[in-house]
Amino acid sequence: MLSLHQLTCFLATYEHGSLTAAAEELGYAQPSVSEQIRGLEKSLGVPLFRRVGRGVVPTTVADTLRPHAERVLAAVDDAQRAVQSAKSFETGTIRFGMFGTARLYAGAGLVADVLSRYPGVRVELIGQNSTDVQEDLRRGRIEAAMIAVPTVGSEGLDVTPVARDELVYISADPTHLESPVGASRLAQAALVMPETTWRADDSTRKVLRQMLLETGRNPQTRIEVEDVETAVELVGMGYADSVIPKGAALQLLPRLAPKAGWVSMRPRQYDMFAVVHRAGATLSPAARLMIELATKRIQEIADPIRPRGSG
Repeated sequence: MLSLHQLTCFLATYEHGSLTAAAEELGYAQPSVSEQIRGLEKSLGVPLFRRVGRGVVPTTVADTLRPHAERVLAAVDDAQRAVQSAKSFETGTIRFGMFGTARLYAGAGLVADVLSRYPGVRVELIGQNSTDVQEDLRRGRIEAAMIAVPTVGSEGLDVTPVARDELVYISADPTHLESPVGASRLAQAALVMPETTWRADDSTRKVLRQMLLETGRNPQTRIEVEDVETAVELVGMGYADSVIPKGAALQLLPRLAPKAGWVSMRPRQYDMFAVVHRAGATLSPAARLMIELATKRIQEIADPIRPRGSG
């Protein structure tokens, strides 16, 4: 039976042409290397080296064996690296970028998905707004993310749309929900809008500004807040109306504004969700896992966007 130890001693001897030099390289005593070579020759039933002066010369059989021995030891190294990588993956930190509202779709559930597979990992979900997340990607702080588009320029990034969620008009006034809200009504509405820090680049506001282009007006915000939960609470109190993704409305209205409701826009408007990473990047197993799980979570709530040619 051949052993890895024998093959290691064989290759060192073959390379150096000397049992003594092979022993020095491997950190073994010379008699130990000689014993391994004799054991290998006995297993194979053929001599592998001829002694010439103080050195050894490989036989034709040794020439034949050498590439096979190299492949075996290389495969062992690959296996060890793979195991160490998996071990590191299972006990390391997984970072993934998420736009703020995404926590309503995939926050705690996504973390639970990861920990159910890899209980030893540490998970970081990073980002408040898609603009910040893209900046983290460009600076290499994270490998991949789930963002809402359109947002700031995506130069140098690969963007793969995975789902879309309808934007809906929410109000505590039933008369505001009697019919879909078009551009003219939206232009006259007093709104509370979240994401005030990122108001210039927020994807929802970009969609609304485009919708109002024909009216020559911007959405009129009566109240500006940072988080969508506060916006929904204020809608429930009757201070203003808002426009948020339908998935967020379905989750937040029953809890934070039970007397409020929602209605579609006319024409219907959508936020697009996409997986994004640096162009041409080779993603780590951790990044690929997060993309898979986050996509699954998002597509369970929003309308899936399938790659062309799939299904």
